[in-house]
Amino acid sequence: MGSAPNKETLLIGRLIVGIGIGIGSMTVPVYIAESSPPQMRGQLVTINTLFITAGQFVASLIDGAFSYVQHGGWRYMLGLSTLPALVQFLGFLFLPESPRWLIQKGLTQKARRVLSQIRGNQNIDEEYDSIKSSIEEEEKDSAGDGPVLWRMLTYPPARRALIVGCGLHMFQQLSGINTVMYYSATILQMSGVRDDKLAIWLSSLTAFTNFLFTLLGVWMVERVGRRKLTLGSIVGTCLSLCLLAVGFLLSAQHSPPVTLHNTDHTLANTSCSTYLSCELCMLDPGCGFCYQQNSTAVFASSCVPVNQASTERAAWGRCSNSTQSPYHSFWAYNFCPTSYSWLVLLGLILYLAFFAPGLGPMPWTINSEIYPLWARSTGNACSAGVNWTFNVLVSLTFLHIAQYLTYYGAFFLYASLALLGFFFVYGCLPETKGRRLEEIESLFESRLCSCGASDSDEGRQVEYIRVKGSNYHLSDNDGSDVE
Repeated sequence: MGSAPNKETLLIGRLIVGIGIGIGSMTVPVYIAESSPPQMRGQLVTINTLFITAGQFVASLIDGAFSYVQHGGWRYMLGLSTLPALVQFLGFLFLPESPRWLIQKGLTQKARRVLSQIRGNQNIDEEYDSIKSSIEEEEKDSAGDGPVLWRMLTYPPARRALIVGCGLHMFQQLSGINTVMYYSATILQMSGVRDDKLAIWLSSLTAFTNFLFTLLGVWMVERVGRRKLTLGSIVGTCLSLCLLAVGFLLSAQHSPPVTLHNTDHTLANTSCSTYLSCELCMLDPGCGFCYQQNSTAVFASSCVPVNQASTERAAWGRCSNSTQSPYHSFWAYNFCPTSYSWLVLLGLILYLAFFAPGLGPMPWTINSEIYPLWARSTGNACSAGVNWTFNVLVSLTFLHIAQYLTYYGAFFLYASLALLGFFFVYGCLPETKGRRLEEIESLFESRLCSCGASDSDEGRQVEYIRVKGSNYHLSDNDGSDVE
């Protein structure tokens, strides 16, 4: 991509990177989950997400630095990605296969050796025997024959797990996270931040916030649990989206009026000449706002067509030469001058502060542990596919939604979808904290188990025992029956 001579080559490079990222996003959480001790599994899978957000922050700093390079700065932004990818590739050469995968393939001695390696001085006999017996039982009764996806859809526990896993990824994207990450600089400009470079640096602040609060999620995941952390995260995300929407709503309500109207019909024969305020002018992708400003107010403002070759200037008039003309006129494309920029920036930071600990990493953490071994890879592939599909859907539609619903309408829409996600998680997600992977399948054995019976009181362990046939028995740790 860094050496692309044309946009077709650049798109091919993007496609190859996308395939690599897609495979990595599916396999890495599974690998970590299968290799981790139960009491650390959530933290270790969440740490994977933490370092993804750390990479995004570092990338935003590099982008900010190369934004000052006049020609070809984007080539360095893309080309330098080769270095961490090469380091990661070399590191993976020294990693063993997961013990569960080795046992499933019949390589039991190698599995015991690998498990002993990654557990250090711990006694692995009990864990090894538990994994081996569970895999042997699954192989005898793995929901019949046929393609794995078909077996998952016809086997109720695996089907319920798949619905939960795909639903978590769907609502993660529908809450607008990649709109915020991809368009953070644009959103800040929309809120009234005039300088392009300042918007890029402020977007670095949002990436740092994402990293910082994902770190909080690493600390909380084994203390609070997956279910409570996800629910709390969605509530905060929903309120933050409402705050973002209110910031844009106030900006729209106090939008500067258009005070100069072109009377030359040869120049004014565009839709831009019909708009009476900056807000309406901004929502038209063919128009921009040209204005002058003093310390207290905007004046001498007009709505004129944008230059088709570059959105950084107008097609004609005083804003057609540069972003700031000799007459101290400013050109605004995609934003309006407003005193409410701080409210939008606050909304962005709060959004990431609530999203990053829970709704960001938990779909990956939960998906890496809720499927039986025979369905784990396929389940993660399906849920990751749902994640990237809705990622594309939300990213491609954001600017169109903003154009037709306004910017505050778009964020109110994301808030409504996040609220739907809250009810989905509340009704369908069991708690998996502290359980061995081989035990988690039982949480989806019945509708009761998948919707709340597993969310046991603090300090109270409930054991789920699967009995051949359709009968299930639940007993407390003191041996008494549990209703």
